[in-house]
Formats: sequence, C-alpha cells, structure tokens
Amino acid sequence: MSALFILYTLASLAHFSHNAEYIAFYPGLPVWMTRESVYLAWLAVAGVGMLSLAAAWRGWPRIAALFLMAYGLLGSDGLLHYTLALCSEHTLATNLTIWAEVVSGVALAGAAAVRLHRLGVLRVNGA
Repeated sequence: MSALFILYTLASLAHFSHNAEYIAFYPGLPVWMTRESVYLAWLAVAGVGMLSLAAAWRGWPRIAALFLMAYGLLGSDGLLHYTLALCSEHTLATNLTIWAEVVSGVALAGAAAVRLHRLGVLRVNGA
C-alpha cells in the first residue's frame, strides 16, 4: 500500500505542477486560477494524505484507511479538465499527467477499500 501512496503522491504532484507551470496553456481554466492557487490546492489534497499517515501512526487503522480512500479518490478530480476542453485540446503531457493521477489515485482508493473491508468497515453483499 505504501508504494501506491508514493506513486499517487508523485503523480498528483506532477499533475498539479504541470497545471501550475503551464497554466496559461491549459484550455478553459477559470481566470481566477493562478499558479499559486494550484499549488495551494495540491497542498490541501496532500493534506488528506498526511491525515491518513497521522491516523496510521496514532494506531487508528480504520480512520487511516478512510482518509487514504478519500485521498486516492481526490485524484479523479483531474478528469474535470475534460469538462473544460476535449482530450484532443490538451497536450500529450497534460493528458499523461491527468491519467497518471487518476489511475494511481483510483488504485490507491481501491486498496484502501479492500483494507476497510478487511477491517470490517465496508461490507459487500454476501461477504
């Protein structure tokens, strides 16, 4: 699970950094969005991951897994770029950073969901 955490964190940082550094080239972004606001948004997202680590360190596995699942699911927000412009309107690098964040985030959220199931928090019908 720690490898997925690191992979997603790096993918998320890459995507947000690309957003921030090439903000003028991202199609359809609101004018109020700045380089600084993008980095602050990443710090907020990363903060959820840090809460997961803090809960795990405190010995609260259920809370840690819930924060971990939320942290991973935040990666799917990259898909919102496609509500502003078509995939073909983004550069290859943009699309790669979006999808790296989404896929690694969903994988992390899935692993956290499995952990929650094993901890008896999530129940599946018949299981």
